Parts: sequence; C-alpha cells; structure tokens
Amino acid sequence: MIEAKNIHKTYHDGKKSLEVLRGIDIKVDAGKFTVIVGPSGAGKSTLLHILGGLDTPTQGKVIFEDKDMYELSDNALSKIRNTRIGFVFQFYHLLSEFTVLENVLMPGLIHAQSRKNSAALHKEAVHFLSLAGLKNRLTHFPSQLSGGEKQRVAIVRGLINTPKVLFCDEPTGNLDSRTGDEIFALIRQIHRQNTMAVVMVTHNLELAKQADKVYHLKDGIFAH
Repeated sequence: MIEAKNIHKTYHDGKKSLEVLRGIDIKVDAGKFTVIVGPSGAGKSTLLHILGGLDTPTQGKVIFEDKDMYELSDNALSKIRNTRIGFVFQFYHLLSEFTVLENVLMPGLIHAQSRKNSAALHKEAVHFLSLAGLKNRLTHFPSQLSGGEKQRVAIVRGLINTPKVLFCDEPTGNLDSRTGDEIFALIRQIHRQNTMAVVMVTHNLELAKQADKVYHLKDGIFAH
C-alpha cells in the first residue's frame, strides 16, 4: 500500500545542516497496524509526515497506491491527503470557534467532490462520535472538553473521509496513562472494524507490543 525507499531528510539553518533521516526503507501493508518507536529526536514525526504527504523528503521516494507522492502536482497530493489519508496529532489541532461536530465535519466539507452528501456525512460523523463516547458533546466547543475528549474528536475527524490509512503522531503523548490506554484501544477498535491501515508513532513500548509490525528508529535509521 505504502512503500518508502531510501528516505533522507536534512534541515538547513544557514551554514549548518541537520540530517534527521538517513536512508529509511519502510513498507506499510493494507489493513495492518504499524508502529514506529524511538527516543525523542530520532526522526519519528518527520518520517510520519513524509509518509503522509505533509513534508517532502530531501531524497527518496514514497509510493502510495502505485503513485510516487512527491512527483504528483500539489492539487493531486492534496486530494490524496484529503480523501485517502487521515491524520491524528499529539496536540489535537481542533478549531476553537467550531463545535465538536463542526470540527469533525470540516475535512468532508472542504473536499468539494466528497463521495458523501452532507446528510450522509453528518450521519457518519454522529455515528463515529457516539462510538468514541462523545454523543453528548456534539455541540460543545474544544475549550469545554478534557484532553482525552479532544483526542477522541481528533481521531473521529481523521476518519470522516473513510481513509485507507490513518497516521497517528504520538496520540497518547499528552494524556495520562489510563486515558492514553483508552485512546489506543479506540484506535485499535476502529482499525479492526474498518480494516484500514494504521501507522502510529509512539514512545510507549507496551502499546507497540500490540501492533502487527514495529519499527525501532534511532539516530535517523532503523535499529535491528
């Protein structure tokens, strides 16, 4: 489904350069749960962003459904991100002036050629929010939610366009251990029910043990 080959990423700051990724090869199979673990600064989030079309590699290719993502036009890449890929971030990135339901609906409404009409989109959003235990929070604003509730909203928002792969960047990093376990269980439940691929970055080795495949990233390369 996704195959990244020889991924390098170097950041430049004046005369200084920082090589974050140093020749990464990774394959993500359809319907599988893949976890990338490693210490802070290992390049986990950078790799996730490159796999998801959010950051361009300095060198290498990312093949998604037989297409090299970084040879596509900006419009074509944006369409893939909106319709085929879902994202869940550590810091939620909810829009404060919109309700829970409006935040979840946003990706579907942005895509003018959405495969779902507005009524179907609304119905699916309510269904997923109910599944996430947020049925009574539809009209609440982010400021009225706990950290765990905000992350649940972010997960549902990532699912609204029925992606083929869901990328999760430290989705439990800002939560206490109990809430983090609940969030991970929700992602696993949705993964099984929808048979989509999940790629998660985490530092939690206990959570990683439940994945189909685990990659250990250290100093920009995979440890063996």
